[in-house]
Amino acid sequence: MRKNFGKKTWVFPCPVLIIATYDEKGNPDAMNAAWGGVYDTNQVMLCLSDDHKTSKNILLKKAFTVSFADAKHVVEADYVGIVSANDVPDKLARAGLHTVRSEFVDAPLLTDFPLAIECELDHVNEDGMIVGNIVNVSACECVLDDKGNVDLGKAGIITYNSAQHDYRVLGEKVGNAFSDGKKIK
Repeated sequence: MRKNFGKKTWVFPCPVLIIATYDEKGNPDAMNAAWGGVYDTNQVMLCLSDDHKTSKNILLKKAFTVSFADAKHVVEADYVGIVSANDVPDKLARAGLHTVRSEFVDAPLLTDFPLAIECELDHVNEDGMIVGNIVNVSACECVLDDKGNVDLGKAGIITYNSAQHDYRVLGEKVGNAFSDGKKIK
């Protein structure tokens, strides 16, 4: 037996993306964006309305970073999603988040989050979707395994559960991609 819920935007997991930019004065800004992901093999996409300060900054600077929120900073990540920089220009400082300038793009890296993608703006689709070219991916050494790869269990990356409006942690390995399915003959 199954229960029907009708039309819902329930795609799981839904990443908690923290988009960081610089404004016209070089001040860092960040927002929480659940609607984003892979666009192509070397691109990410963001579905942001054009009234966000972050959207305006992306168009201005042609660059942004995408950090993956983690369980250690769930309060801060949620805060930058519910408060607009249009109303609270110092929301990063209020949240206690820290930035450094990216070496690769004209955008800040949020040092509190363990994993980030650094992007240059490629284009904005006619429906407003922002598409960025991936220039670099960086990770805190504290989330690397003994082979130098990102360990999601160490990273504590969170997802947004749109069905229950909460955050969940990723990390448990349950199989091997492009391998386990070969067991079926």
